[in-house]
Amino acid sequence: MLHDEKHATEMAIAEELHLRPETRAQEGSFLDPLIVLAKHKLFVLGFAGTAAVLAGIVSLLLPKAYTATAKILPPKESTSIASAMLGQLSPLIGLAGKDLGIHNPNDLYVAMLRSRTISDDLINRFSLMNIYRKKLRVDAEKKLDEATEIIAGRDDVISVSVEDKDPHRAADLANAYVDELAKLTRTLAITDASKRRLFFEHEVKTASDELATAEDALKATQQSTGIIQLDSQAKVMLEAMAELRAQVTAKEVQIQAMKSFATAENPDLVRAEQELAALRAQVARFESGSGGRPNSEIALAKVPEAGLEYVRKLREVKYRETMLELMTKQYEIARIDESKDAAIVQLLDKAVPPEKRSWPPRAALVLVSTLLALLIAIAAAFYMEWLQKAKEDPQFVARLHLLKFYLRGDHKP
Repeated sequence: MLHDEKHATEMAIAEELHLRPETRAQEGSFLDPLIVLAKHKLFVLGFAGTAAVLAGIVSLLLPKAYTATAKILPPKESTSIASAMLGQLSPLIGLAGKDLGIHNPNDLYVAMLRSRTISDDLINRFSLMNIYRKKLRVDAEKKLDEATEIIAGRDDVISVSVEDKDPHRAADLANAYVDELAKLTRTLAITDASKRRLFFEHEVKTASDELATAEDALKATQQSTGIIQLDSQAKVMLEAMAELRAQVTAKEVQIQAMKSFATAENPDLVRAEQELAALRAQVARFESGSGGRPNSEIALAKVPEAGLEYVRKLREVKYRETMLELMTKQYEIARIDESKDAAIVQLLDKAVPPEKRSWPPRAALVLVSTLLALLIAIAAAFYMEWLQKAKEDPQFVARLHLLKFYLRGDHKP
């Protein structure tokens, strides 16, 4: 009864408005949407208010999360000053790291922070599989990766942010990332000096093993021949020849290392190849004397036949000693350069337990939910208004009955 009276009042107002000429001229006015909203204001406001209340309740029930952030300064690459101490192989030290370094070291450290090695260490250290309630390690790694945000800023500062339900654990995880990165950088060769140090460390070990083998062979020869030393002239010539051969071998090592990153037209490589050719020619002139006889044989002509084997073994020992001395010098220089880059990871800001939660953002959730509900309520209000007017149209009512008729299946094919 009340609905009929309300409808009759609305029709009377509408009929009165249509009777006025000034009102008929304003059909389809911009006030029509406002009239619809005013008509359904209780529904719109009630729907939006209910949504706001529900969103507030849900935001209170959502678990809290806290985000802790640690900031670090990655090490800067610097030019080696120890290479100035080099003698014959200084181009090798200067070029061994050229084009092998990291052009953007921050990207490298971000990749290291996101590596599975660090993730596994953190999972074991904090028992994250139990905390995250994961049976598989890969699921725990995924959960940790989702909770971690690593950003390399334009100011060369890397930020590590970790989100966790416990604010203290969030800070501990963020700081643990820095600790694990420092450990990893100490075990990996990530700088030019580290790469050179590893290269020459291998060469030193090889030269040392070869020297030990040569010394054992010389000892066996001494025992079999009974010769323990040569005259001074033969000894000096043997040492000079061993020095030249060692220089040739060292230059060959230099050229081999340079070819791994330099083109054939590289001026340093061309100069090194020319120096190698000159050294080889000098060795050839040294070995060839008057009449085509090697100088070494002329100088050692007075050595008994039984001592020739001893001469060869002694020459090999002198050669290996010179090679070991050269490689050791390069290794020590690389260690000096590496120690200069040893300020690996510097902690700029240590992560502290956050005082405010980072999730859920209750105000934002309530505001977004309210606005979304308001839009839905407005759309529903316009739909109800359209449906009400459509039901008053006889043609629409007839089509609606026809649709129901076909849907019920009362028609015959």
